[in-house]
Amino acid sequence: MSSRDNDTSYIAESLPAFISEAEEHIEMLEQLLLQLEGDPDNRELLDALFRSAHTIKGSAGIFGLDRIVAFTHHIETLLDLMRAGKRALTPELSTLLLRCNDQIRALVRTVQGASDEAAEADAAAREALVAQLRIAYGDAGADAAPTAAGETTATVATPVAATGSFEVKVEFATDTFRNGMDPLAILNYIRGLGTITSIECNAAAVPQLDDLEPESCHLGFRFTVETAAPLAELEGAFSFVREDCTLQIDARSAPAATAPAAVGSQGAALTPAAVEAAPALAAPTTPSATPPAEGRRANAGRETARSGAEDNRFIRVQADRLDHVINLLGELVVASAGASLLANQTRHGSLIEANQLITSLVEEIRNGTLQLRMVPIGDTLSRFRRVVRDTAGQLGKDIALEIVGGEAELDKSVVERIADPLMHLVRNALDHGLETPEQRQAAGKAPQGRLTLAARHESGSILILIEDDGRGIDREKVLARAWERGLVERGVTPPDAEILGLIFEPGFSTAEKVTNLSGRGVGMDVVRRNIEALRGSVTVNSTPGQGTRMEIRLPLTLAIIDGFLVSVGASKFIIPLDAVVEVIEGQPVTASIDAAGRHIVELRGQVLPVVSLRALYALESEPPLRGSVVVLQSGGRRYGVLVDGLLGQHQTVIKPLGQMFRSLRGMAGSSILGNGEVALIFDVPSLCQLAEQLPAGVRSAPRHSNANTPTTTQLTATQG
Repeated sequence: MSSRDNDTSYIAESLPAFISEAEEHIEMLEQLLLQLEGDPDNRELLDALFRSAHTIKGSAGIFGLDRIVAFTHHIETLLDLMRAGKRALTPELSTLLLRCNDQIRALVRTVQGASDEAAEADAAAREALVAQLRIAYGDAGADAAPTAAGETTATVATPVAATGSFEVKVEFATDTFRNGMDPLAILNYIRGLGTITSIECNAAAVPQLDDLEPESCHLGFRFTVETAAPLAELEGAFSFVREDCTLQIDARSAPAATAPAAVGSQGAALTPAAVEAAPALAAPTTPSATPPAEGRRANAGRETARSGAEDNRFIRVQADRLDHVINLLGELVVASAGASLLANQTRHGSLIEANQLITSLVEEIRNGTLQLRMVPIGDTLSRFRRVVRDTAGQLGKDIALEIVGGEAELDKSVVERIADPLMHLVRNALDHGLETPEQRQAAGKAPQGRLTLAARHESGSILILIEDDGRGIDREKVLARAWERGLVERGVTPPDAEILGLIFEPGFSTAEKVTNLSGRGVGMDVVRRNIEALRGSVTVNSTPGQGTRMEIRLPLTLAIIDGFLVSVGASKFIIPLDAVVEVIEGQPVTASIDAAGRHIVELRGQVLPVVSLRALYALESEPPLRGSVVVLQSGGRRYGVLVDGLLGQHQTVIKPLGQMFRSLRGMAGSSILGNGEVALIFDVPSLCQLAEQLPAGVRSAPRHSNANTPTTTQLTATQG
């Protein structure tokens, strides 16, 4: 195989890793820019912003992606001026940088094989953005960006940098190839910064053929480069191999700015389209409070080293490999439970002790492995900063976004699947809930609206809140539309909770006109369906004139949980352990029927709604003389579940229910026990909702009795 074939093979294998890393940095750039809008003088944010742009540019250079290198260099030039205090962040400049970040995303998309039409449209947009960037950094941007092969960049009265000469001596370590670096790719990148006028290879460092190891690097170069780039730019070309090389750069003559010229780096004049697309940007000059250039380079070097040290603490693993490990772990949990059951049946002390140790180790492995899938939800919530910013501007609204509890973690698969429902709820709040500044002032509110995204752990699940201080939901309007569509019998007024729940019906909308954001009645039903598919629930609370609060409850993981095993007759059920508050065991349990028709028991002077599993699922078995009540907590309230037996804690591998059983109320999945039996896993929020409902078998009881005199009955009535 030729060296060209080797290079092609290396690029093909490594390009997906570049695309993945570039997408992460693109997302990071967006979030940093949005944070910087609220804190424009934060030097740490500026430095992080510059490092992300520089990393994208450097990685693209290694793969010969010249268009990304050329465009990102313009962004890097502007960011460097901002770090030096020579340009201040304005709303216009922030918008420009966000659009540039979108263009980098489009360039990465072309690497993945975008259509020619899309690439051509992106090129036109990129030319206009380059023109605006050149206006933004103006006379201070002396080191104009290199131009990608075959692509002309425009300039608007910007200075042409005089060429400087640098002598570079570099010796690469023997592990350079093993660490995935290619010295020739670095040389190609430097060629994009200028012209290499002479180069010598240190042939003496190359061992004899018999002693040569193909995977070891013995390259060393000494070359002279003529470039308009500053010394820091040359040093940056080696940022990925600084620990694998010895580097010395001597400046024979430093570049300096000369008279301005209105041509590009390839001598092309600015096109009329680019001039028309480039609005004047406010970029005031502020006094510099940064150290001299040498000090900045030293600081940048320390920051790069520190960033590299932090990056080395992470390792990328393909998601399907991790999923395979999780599946195997689930089988291990089932096998371990079976082995423990057999050991207990033998009553052999040493065997039981050995299995207890294995069970303990399996539990530790389970917890550690599941942690690998847990990610902070803050990364997902932070993506909505851009959505809120752009949508509010489009609607003419002033909205402040507050994110609370972003450090709360949950399973990566849940995070990925909750993003779209959250997007719809956020856009719905922006369009329907929050008012314009004029409307808010007329209602006696502050002109700026507030949207809060919050997350926190609660009873073994995660609670996500989307709350606004807008106009709230007009119940009369919702009810009128429900009558009109036949969702509610005309003239009937359901309770408030049911009226608010109507917004989740398919095709339901109260919008007067269709916009690109809402009005078609598509979305809220999909939100509920997607959340319920994750074994979650969504509820809405609203106060007219004060705002709306959406609550989403989701399980932390979809794979394995700690469960509490209970029995009713011959049937086994599993309750998520985190939802269990306490257990009332081995007492005669009777229940009263309150004025609302619910079954209740008294617990230390408090009324506790309860549900009988025997009645709910029509289980044909005789109730025991003494049962137990498992007290659960959901949504800040407590409920009881009446069971026959308590079988203790059980590690539970969650299996999905078959299509036939997905409509089974109160159930989230199933699990296989160690003895081969199947146990159903409860969906706690749904089960607790059933405890609140009026049992079908006793609907008429309150009508024939005094509301203040509860009827006592055994929990054996059929509940529907």
